[in-house]
Amino acid sequence: MDALPVFWFIAIAALWTGYLLLEGFDLGVGMHMLFGTREERDRRVMLNTIGPVWDGNEVWLITAGAATFAAFPHWYASLFSALYIPLTITLIGLIIRAVGIEYRGKVATARWARFWTRCIGIGSVIVTFCVGAALALTSTGLPLDENGNRVGGPFVWLTPPAIIGGLAVVGFALAHSSTFLALKSDGPVRARAGRFSSRWAPLCLTPAAVWALWVQFAHGGTLLSWALVVLAVAAAVWGWSNARRRREGRAFIGYAGFGVFGVTAIFAGMFPRVLPSTIDPAFDLTVWTASSGQYTLGVMTVVACVGLPVVLVYQAWSYWVFRRRVTPGMIPDVHVVLPAILRAK
Repeated sequence: MDALPVFWFIAIAALWTGYLLLEGFDLGVGMHMLFGTREERDRRVMLNTIGPVWDGNEVWLITAGAATFAAFPHWYASLFSALYIPLTITLIGLIIRAVGIEYRGKVATARWARFWTRCIGIGSVIVTFCVGAALALTSTGLPLDENGNRVGGPFVWLTPPAIIGGLAVVGFALAHSSTFLALKSDGPVRARAGRFSSRWAPLCLTPAAVWALWVQFAHGGTLLSWALVVLAVAAAVWGWSNARRRREGRAFIGYAGFGVFGVTAIFAGMFPRVLPSTIDPAFDLTVWTASSGQYTLGVMTVVACVGLPVVLVYQAWSYWVFRRRVTPGMIPDVHVVLPAILRAK
């Protein structure tokens, strides 16, 4: 058994886990801006909690996709060609959300702010649902023939597992971000986020638990994958218990632990498959049949060992610099700022 394909399967699982953990609260904050408050200052507090880190967190998505392309080209080709529509919608959602974050504060009118708030929120919903659907399909299967080509129409991917996966990531992002907001803000935003994490988290996390169990039963989960499912449930219960007591740091760790153990359980449950075929198990793409050659994987391993620590240190440093809570008093009143070229006239 070649070790490098297994190593890169684990690495890609870790990259997706990092993306869902870090970008999860970014996307969740965007969704909370839609319904969490009607006060403009509170929405600005929410946006400022993710302002220094949201674009850096998206690096995990790019890296996960690039690593899949390089390490498992057959997996990448079959999955991405079968999911043209949802992946295109995902890109549109990412663009809408990014433009909304950048443009929201450019004009000092309530109408402008409301429009871009909706863009941020709707874009966040689109991205979370589509990413969850894609990951659910790669863990439960697509109708692939012996050549790895999709069989069926353009919407053959829209299945119950895809819907459950989409709802799972949306729900996790909402629960995870509520503990993040309670930890990173103060005032009304902190209070509302604390109430949400204690009241609605069990409902939000239920689809993710269903997804993890679906994978275990579909592929005959191992002792390791079932143990990870148990740890995920235990982490969620512990986090919810602390959220009810308003222990914000422990609640955040608990929900984050649910995400880490849950995603790891899904990848462990589907191993050694990387993309099952719902037509015939003989057409499944596995770690070994979908991987690149040993030379390619070896070069990637050297590059990753050099570059990944740099990325981790930089992101840890940025989180440390911006570790303090965002309070309403830090947010100035809405005002017009003239460009420097106009002020000079």
